[in-house]
Amino acid sequence: MQHVLTPKGRATRARIVEGAAEVLREKGVADVTLDDIRSRTGTSKSQLFHYFPEGKDALLLAVAEYEADQALNEQLPQLRRLDTWDAWYRWRDTLVERYESQGDQCPLYSLFLQVGRTTPGARAIVAEFMRRWQQSLAGGVRALQRNGLLPMSVDADESAAALLTAIQGGVAIMLSTGESTHLRAALDWWITRLRAAIPVAD
Repeated sequence: MQHVLTPKGRATRARIVEGAAEVLREKGVADVTLDDIRSRTGTSKSQLFHYFPEGKDALLLAVAEYEADQALNEQLPQLRRLDTWDAWYRWRDTLVERYESQGDQCPLYSLFLQVGRTTPGARAIVAEFMRRWQQSLAGGVRALQRNGLLPMSVDADESAAALLTAIQGGVAIMLSTGESTHLRAALDWWITRLRAAIPVAD
């Protein structure tokens, strides 16, 4: 039976996860030990295993979920206002800048490499992250349609799925090469293609 945490226990667990995320960003997943995390968060070994009885892998999964939430929450103010083309371009610039600032040390990607993206917990986190992101992008496409900037014939869900695929491909190449050229090209191509669907006035 899963242990039910008190409000104080949930706060302590969250503090451990946030502290662990900071250490992992600084040192990299492969080089971080539980002692590093205990030192940063001020927790004892028994306390750490109380909240994460399965050990480091369980903690890494919790941090991965936290990082996924952070990655999406950072975009939400812009994702909720994708109702003009200027707003889409601002979001595009912000997204590229975020990945460029991370370089080849994307914390979420590194965590999934460590715990294995095929493990049930990791796959569930990835699936939920992608679902929420795609849903937000589809909402942006529908906002353009409501404002008369796209015809209603454009499939919002399909367009969002294609954009998310393009982003992930561009990020994967960037993590391998250190260059954001492909990510920029993928975003620009998608926006240009979508704008081409705008009906021409008589």
